[in-house]
Amino acid sequence: MAGQDSFDYVIVGAGSAGCVLANRLSEDPSAQVLLLEAGGEDTADEIHIPAAFAALFKTRWDWNYETVEQKHTGKREYWPRGKMLGGSSSMNAMIYIRGNRADYDGWRDRHGAAGWGFDDVLPYFKKAEGNQRLGGPLHGTDGPLHVEDRRFTHELSSAWVDSAVSWGLKRNDDFNGETQEGAGLYQVTCKKGQRWSTADAYLRPALSRPNLTVRTHAQTTRVLFEGTRAVGVSYLDGGTEHAARAASEVVLCGGAINSPQLLMLSGVGPAEHLREHGIDVVAALSGVGENLHDHPASPIIWSTRGTSDVADSATPAGLIRYQLTKRGPLASNIGEAGAFFSTVDGLAAPNMQIHVAPTLFYDNGMREPTVSGFTSATTLVDVASRGRLRLKSGNPLWKPEIDPAYYADPADFEATLSALRSLIEIGKSGPLARFLDKPFLPDRHDLDDDALAEHARQNTQTLYHPVGTCAMGTGEHAVVDPALKVRGVEGLRVVDASIMPVVPRGNTNAPTVMVAEKAADLIRGK
Repeated sequence: MAGQDSFDYVIVGAGSAGCVLANRLSEDPSAQVLLLEAGGEDTADEIHIPAAFAALFKTRWDWNYETVEQKHTGKREYWPRGKMLGGSSSMNAMIYIRGNRADYDGWRDRHGAAGWGFDDVLPYFKKAEGNQRLGGPLHGTDGPLHVEDRRFTHELSSAWVDSAVSWGLKRNDDFNGETQEGAGLYQVTCKKGQRWSTADAYLRPALSRPNLTVRTHAQTTRVLFEGTRAVGVSYLDGGTEHAARAASEVVLCGGAINSPQLLMLSGVGPAEHLREHGIDVVAALSGVGENLHDHPASPIIWSTRGTSDVADSATPAGLIRYQLTKRGPLASNIGEAGAFFSTVDGLAAPNMQIHVAPTLFYDNGMREPTVSGFTSATTLVDVASRGRLRLKSGNPLWKPEIDPAYYADPADFEATLSALRSLIEIGKSGPLARFLDKPFLPDRHDLDDDALAEHARQNTQTLYHPVGTCAMGTGEHAVVDPALKVRGVEGLRVVDASIMPVVPRGNTNAPTVMVAEKAADLIRGK
């Protein structure tokens, strides 16, 4: 190896969790902290302009993953993941949602994650949050993660909320408040109309500390062990292999894809699978890569009349307006409004989230808009299906095999179909209807059950929320314990969305930041 140096903590991945940990662990001036990021700095204009996030997909800022062909949709699914400082917080849709109380109480009660019930994690949500409208007792107002009401909201989004209320949902001005159910506008992780990633919120304020070292374009290839103790990592920088030693701990913050992949490359995972790829087993953990699940989404789209489309602002004049004022349509996060509700009676918490956008957004926004449009999309947030992640090779530069097993449990598909019917009905209700010209996708709404099912299969996509592949708990398939320590080894933790035993009901960025805030206290023994 070309070089080797030593730190107290080596953090792998400068994403939503890694930036938080880099800040919190380097608050101790006696602790030497190294943060490694496979991507580059977050310099692209599209990162900082809220409405431009989809322009980052399939670029050098993206890991550009793809699932295996899905048995129940018949197609492969593209999964964008951020490859830059801030990780996916630098390319997501910025929606600030914590999830439901039942999610965290479920982690505690059904998975043995002691200390992770809602009342336990709420202080960490509040510690992170700097909310510009909402305050105590449920919100933080001076945390580093800036949360605000969007500076631009399209009339279509407001009309959809009004129509959802006329359809039967209650109005909800705070999805992170006393109750999650209802329809409303989303708050966003922006600051004065500009994206506010964890690189902005946590990393940049810490960069001047002499005890924090950040290395970009440094892809970690394996965790280094002495016996069963993690003592550092190897990483590639410019094609040259380097090593960094960790006197205290190695912390993996690569997310639900990279963290389990790195564990397996390092000899921690399903023993037989590792041996198939010629990897020596350090710790046989059958749960590594298992329990993969995600929020699947499926759209109902109309062409519109008598209104505008946010895509209309993607012009030089629109860009100049945004650059000068940080206002106007480019300050939209696209997914401006939505709702939470249940598709069946008797559920303890909602199983469905809705995202709506005042433009055509399907196939991950990769389709060029051909008409002015309005998109509403179901998002299943109580997911029964479980898939897994496996290595394709012992070569760390190969992408892993990703199978979220969308709709493997028929109940997931039935809930999606029910919600699609609801979206069609909401489109006919209240003030939204006057803006809707005709069905665009599907091109007619009087579909029988078979035709609607085929539409859902053809148009299901990720909502960008994979979790669970290094699940926390106490059962035999748990990968990390409630202190986020990897079982069977020492000196190694995982801190990211992969530790979530069950995906929260809602967008996963705020929960990932919470996990990292709590992990920092666990690591420091607070």
